[in-house]
Amino acid sequence: MPTLNAVLETALYVDDLARARAFYEDDLGLRVLFGNARMYAFDVAGKSVLLIFLRGASRQDMPTPGGTIPGHDGRGPLHIGFAVSADELPAWEKRLQERHIPIESRTTWSRGGTSVYFRDPDGHLLELATPGLWETY
Repeated sequence: MPTLNAVLETALYVDDLARARAFYEDDLGLRVLFGNARMYAFDVAGKSVLLIFLRGASRQDMPTPGGTIPGHDGRGPLHIGFAVSADELPAWEKRLQERHIPIESRTTWSRGGTSVYFRDPDGHLLELATPGLWETY
């Protein structure tokens, strides 16, 4: 069986692309790699890419010079978990408070990790998780 090395990209679909860009860039500090009227790509720690698509704008196949990207879209509140160090979790909680982003829940896991949950402006559930959440993390 060939090996999968990592999750490289994950996508969320939003109703207001400018609002989403401001949230992920300004509030969460992610760097924009690419953007246009249809989507933004954000660097996550130099290891993965968060794609934010305008809801409905990616349903059609997208021809590119190198090939076609098949159409896709999503509905409803989705979930993404971001890995953070245990030492930085308090700073993240402070930042969320300073940015008036309510923490919806906090969970301590049996392996020793902690998760803090909050929502983006489109209602997607975001998680900041410290090591000890999963057997692999």
